[in-house]
Amino acid sequence: MNAKELRKYFPILHQEVNGHPLVYLDNGATSQKPIQVIEAMDKYYREYNSNVHRGVHTLGNIATDGYEGAREKVRAFINAREAAEIVFTRGTTSACNTVAYGYARKYLGPGDEIVTTLVEHHANFIPWQQAAKATGATFKFIPLAEDGTVTLEAVKETVTDNTKLVAIHHVSNVLGDTTPIKEIAQIAHQHGALLFVDGAQGAPHKKIDVQDLDCDFYTFSAHKMAGPTGVGVLYGKREVLERVEPMEFGGEMIDYVDMYDSTWKELPWKFEGGTPIIAGAIGLGAAIDFLEEIGMDNIERHEKHLVKYAMEQMREIEGLKIYGPQQDRSCLITFNLDTVHPHDLATVLDSYGIAVRAGHHCAQPLMRWLNVTATARASFYLYNTEEEVDVLIAGLKKTKEYFGNVFS
Repeated sequence: MNAKELRKYFPILHQEVNGHPLVYLDNGATSQKPIQVIEAMDKYYREYNSNVHRGVHTLGNIATDGYEGAREKVRAFINAREAAEIVFTRGTTSACNTVAYGYARKYLGPGDEIVTTLVEHHANFIPWQQAAKATGATFKFIPLAEDGTVTLEAVKETVTDNTKLVAIHHVSNVLGDTTPIKEIAQIAHQHGALLFVDGAQGAPHKKIDVQDLDCDFYTFSAHKMAGPTGVGVLYGKREVLERVEPMEFGGEMIDYVDMYDSTWKELPWKFEGGTPIIAGAIGLGAAIDFLEEIGMDNIERHEKHLVKYAMEQMREIEGLKIYGPQQDRSCLITFNLDTVHPHDLATVLDSYGIAVRAGHHCAQPLMRWLNVTATARASFYLYNTEEEVDVLIAGLKKTKEYFGNVFS
């Protein structure tokens, strides 16, 4: 099934914005949701809305089956060894903070190192920065290549026997590069360090096998992969998750409570305090079914084709600069146009019905490394088409012409 055929499943795409057909190119921020996901969540609320695990009545059992069934779908989707290694969170940010508080702040101290890069999204940067400040550990950065990518040579030069945790992106939400996770895992483990991977831009766009990657943690958000907002996944190897302390207490994560001490349930429930994200997990499960039917390899192949197709035309626009690697990019293109501020560029494109992202993309250290304050970003997904790329290119040319006339 090609992109044009897939669009029929996405109701939101069939509308006009400012008198023009919507061209949605802000998938890096959040993707649109197919009817299958919307209907799965609607069915939960209409037919078997109930809390999970604790009840013994029929609706509770159906809801529990749906919730835990979604966990198994996630396990298979990323090839984790067991469902106990899959923790439902509020999203990637929540997962990063869970490990930063429950692991880094508990086990790290002066002399230890947390290694990351300046490319990271703030969600995979600030929790480690603050953990380092709280524990006295050293916050350390892998030097970037000229195009902003991470080389294995730089990783080898940075990671030492003092390194306890390496936190890095799978795919950059700004530069679109793919980091060699498997090789970085080998380097980290040779030094006795754990590897935490921000997969927010990885899991929606490529086939993930956490056992093959051999990362210790991998996290992603449902809303960037055709699923609902407010739910995400933290994968961790069982032996590592066992050591992480929960960050939230009460409700579903409790095993036994005494007056002066308490114990927690086994994995994964010790991290899922209170009423869990039931409808969100069910929606994520439906999104995974949808993506698996299309095939993650097919999705990645389609997106890379669109990126290549778009970049070839964007390079012909005088004054347009593309940031990051010029070849073999994943699902997005970040750029600036002459002296046009990215917010002005996005506003003009919006007047033609084209939705792109503009700003620092929650990556201010990287913006300073690039020597810019902001950029524009066009990000693609399985339902985008070559025709939409053509509309984007025409919009960029009109924007350039408009501002050229204004300042001429």
